[in-house]
Amino acid sequence: MKIVQIVPGSGDSFYCENCVRDTALVKALRRQGHDVILLPMYLPLTLDDPNIHAGTPVFYGAINTYLKEKVPAMRRAPRFVEKMLDSPGLLEWAAAKAGSTRAQGLEEMTLSILRGDQGNQARELDRMVDWLEANSRPEIIHLSNSMLLGLAAPLKKRLRVPVVCSLQDEDGWINAMDPEKVELVWKTMSEKAADADAFIAVSRYYADLMVKQLSIPRDKMNVVHVGIDLDGYDQAPLNFRPPTIGYLSRLTESLGLGFLVEAFLRLKADPELKHIRLRGTGGMTKDDEAFIALIEKRVQKMHWENDIDFVAEFDRRSRQRFIQTLSVMCVPSPAPVAFATHSIEAMACGVPVVEPELGAYPEIIEATGGGLLYDPNDMGMLEESLSRILSDPKYAAELGRKGRKAVHADFGIDTIAARMVSTYEAVRKAGEWWDN
Repeated sequence: MKIVQIVPGSGDSFYCENCVRDTALVKALRRQGHDVILLPMYLPLTLDDPNIHAGTPVFYGAINTYLKEKVPAMRRAPRFVEKMLDSPGLLEWAAAKAGSTRAQGLEEMTLSILRGDQGNQARELDRMVDWLEANSRPEIIHLSNSMLLGLAAPLKKRLRVPVVCSLQDEDGWINAMDPEKVELVWKTMSEKAADADAFIAVSRYYADLMVKQLSIPRDKMNVVHVGIDLDGYDQAPLNFRPPTIGYLSRLTESLGLGFLVEAFLRLKADPELKHIRLRGTGGMTKDDEAFIALIEKRVQKMHWENDIDFVAEFDRRSRQRFIQTLSVMCVPSPAPVAFATHSIEAMACGVPVVEPELGAYPEIIEATGGGLLYDPNDMGMLEESLSRILSDPKYAAELGRKGRKAVHADFGIDTIAARMVSTYEAVRKAGEWWDN
């Protein structure tokens, strides 16, 4: 099948679950014999494979898109100016800026992109469709998230193919915007949802949420979990010398890192757990640097600076090496998450997880048996859950065995890719008129 995946890049400054998901899916589909083009938007997508979109330009370059929203004259800029602003060096610079990954201030640009050919970036949309007409005649187009729904109708009109849309964590981005704009963004997205032929949520939890949020008919909603390429996810030794808590996500306060540090410090004050360590990885933006500095200052004050470290590298191989050093994984997000790829990565190596009982976490733990849930508002329960695993290597190994078995059976990317293709085929069958 000829497939086009349209994927926003994060610039690879932090662990982006959507980017990891899409890269793994594209590679698996290609291995299975499908002709797949990954078409990046905003910023390059190179974290887990620097060649994943080799030969394909970045569309809606972050600088161009921003300037066309803020400076009306830029909407008529000569093509050579646009090319200059889309140069790899300038896009790398943009990725390093904190604002490129911050929702506040991007409300109008988000709305403009949702308006598609009526938005301020209509020329970019035309350029994208022109490129696809010249370089690919896909049988299906897959949008990475619902904030790209403004592309659906123009793509369908000119290319005469169905468009499907993944759903994962859009709510966290949109709800962080200016409160006066949040309702309008959701309303616009809901209107554009009618243009997609099907939706693919990454969990049952998120499917239920977005059916209500976007008024999506149930018969257009599908659930396909996130999968990972299992190659290299070897069994971790779980040697507990010393017992080590791991955190794999963006190193930011909003994902609960501060909450985990507090639990770690309390646990370490227990003489029986005085040797525990905390390790984190997942990158950060400039917005996060002050927060990390405060953590490091606090730990130094307690003379425990040798018992906590943050690893800079977080590409696929680096994540695998990181997980091998852990006894337990915990990312105590205070807000519901659509999925938790970090949990799947940990369990793939036989490392148990401790996660809050909200969002998709219960669904993942139920499917795998590879960890414990705690009340997200109860610090004591988090400490107790971590302590239970850190104090009992046999129990940790049993949880890890269950999780590893389930992940290798049901969450391998080849299995997930096959499920995705089945969804594509069902969508095409339901709309055979596309081939007329």
